[in-house]
This record gives sequence, structure tokens and C-alpha cells, in this order.
Amino acid sequence: MSEIDAQKTSSAREQFLSAKNGLLKHLVGLEPLVDRLLIALLSKGHILIEGPPGVAKTRTIKLFSQALDVSFVRIQATPDLLPADITGTDIYQQQSGEFTFLPGPLFNNIILVDEVNRAPPKVQSALLEAMGEHQISTGGITRKLDEPFLVAATQNPIEHEGTYPLPEAQLDRFMFFVNIELPNVEHERQILDQVLSEQSGDEDKTFSAQTCDKNTVIAARQEVAGVFLSEAVRDYIVRIVGATRGYGAGGIHTENISQPASPRASINIAIAAQAAAWLDGRDHVDPNDIASLAPEILCGRISLDYKARAKGLTNRSIIQDIIRATPRV
Repeated sequence: MSEIDAQKTSSAREQFLSAKNGLLKHLVGLEPLVDRLLIALLSKGHILIEGPPGVAKTRTIKLFSQALDVSFVRIQATPDLLPADITGTDIYQQQSGEFTFLPGPLFNNIILVDEVNRAPPKVQSALLEAMGEHQISTGGITRKLDEPFLVAATQNPIEHEGTYPLPEAQLDRFMFFVNIELPNVEHERQILDQVLSEQSGDEDKTFSAQTCDKNTVIAARQEVAGVFLSEAVRDYIVRIVGATRGYGAGGIHTENISQPASPRASINIAIAAQAAAWLDGRDHVDPNDIASLAPEILCGRISLDYKARAKGLTNRSIIQDIIRATPRV
């Protein structure tokens, strides 16, 4: 496997790696999440982060936005949120006698939607169009959203009272489904030291300068699209996704799957793998990229029947079984 020569490494990649290194100085034990955020940004994807309170879901996305010279907004989802609160609305101007459109928070580059499952269905529908089409329709007019556009949503898996579970169409618009667990003792001590240093002023909790701007992101996306994806790797992707529908060797693990993955899963795995290889400095995708990314792309795209849930099986465990059983060649 050939590596891209260090002298030919693009300035865009250097800037992305600089942003990653800056983030990891402020985030303990969250390198996998940082990687997924960078890959999603490069792949025009979105990310859903699930985890208990206090594991730095919101902090990670805020710091991620600070590492980029792009616009950022945080939306706190509540049951009384209205579609116009996020898309924008027409305001009547008394002096001119005309309506003027006032853009909502979705007209930014990085959108943090905190506790997205607390937003009512109408708001989730408005978010669905923005995520899927990168546009918003209001008052009979469709308006394109500025690029790059990334939605990073969080949800709490513990409290479900007063929430609106995301429909399958909404879940399918997310590229990654990342689960953040509680830190181990070593990481928690590092987190404690870091927070105390920030509070005392010994350590800056923000970035002094952005490392990537919009043009850098667009240039990086063009380079990512040029990463080589061989026929063998494409076949491997299709075998994994097809296994969720009962095909191939991995299909033996899918008897409890009531809703398999759609072709959008194959597309997302391929594009994400290209971005991962680019970040790693390679000009090609290998099967290891597929095996490492597929669980977090597929787990939110399948549904289990009641028998599987009664057995204690999870989406992630079944996807892992599928990957282990699926031949790479």
C-alpha cells in the first residue's frame, strides 16, 4: 500500500490535521468523535451523537466550530419549538409595505441541535429538508444553504419522557451515529485537571485562531473525491450492506432485523472511507477503512424486531457480527 509522499501532502490536509491536533488538546478521550466530525464535514454528511449527560457532546461540537473559520449556531430543541424558529420567517416591513425574509439559524455552516429528539415532528421535518437537500422552503420560495453545511445533533439516551423519537427518514439523513460512553478513571482525572486549569486561567478553553476556512473545506472535498476506491473495496461495501437484507455470509446474523439498510448506507460508507483515507494521507481506500466506519454508519439505519431486543441484542452488536462474517475478498 503506497502512501502519499509527504512533500505532496496538500495544504488543505495540513490545515485539517492542525485543527484535529488543536481539538485533541482540549478534548480527552474523544479522538474517535473528532475523526467522525472531520469525516462528516469532508463528506457533506451529518452526525448524531448519543450519550449520557456530561460527557462533552456539546463541548466537542462547540470547539470543533471554533477550529474552523465558519459560522456556527446552537439550537436548543424544546417541545414548543416551531419550524420558523429554525428556518426563518417573513417579516412585514410597515414602511415599505413589503415582506422581508429573516433567515433562521439553519442559515449557518455548522448547526448544533441539542437534544434533537425533544423537537416536535414539524420541526424535525423542516430539519429533514435542510439535511437532505441543503435547502429550505418557506413561503413558497426555496433558498439554498451556504456550504459547508453540517448538522451535529445530540440526544440523551436516558430520559425519553416528553421526547419525539426520530423517524427512520430523519435517521437516514445522518451519516454517523456515534455513541459516547462515560470516561475511564484515567481520562476522568485528565478532564478534571483540564477544567480546573481553564477555570483558573492557566489554560485557554478556546482556539486562538481558526485553521480552516470555507475555501479550505471545499478544496479538501475535491481532493477527497479523487481518492481511489477499487472494485474489490466497492464489492466489500455492497456485501456488508447486503448482509443486512440477508444476503451472503453475513446474512445469517440478520434474522432479527426488521428494517435493513438502504442504498444510501453504501454511498455514505464509500464517501466516508475516501475522507478517512485522505486524512490518513493515503490515495486509496482499503478494507480496514470500511470495517472501522461501517458500524457507526449502519447502526442507525437498521431496526430490530422485539425478539432481538428481548434477547438483549443491539444494532451495533449485530453490525459487528455481520462485518466479522463478511469476507473482504
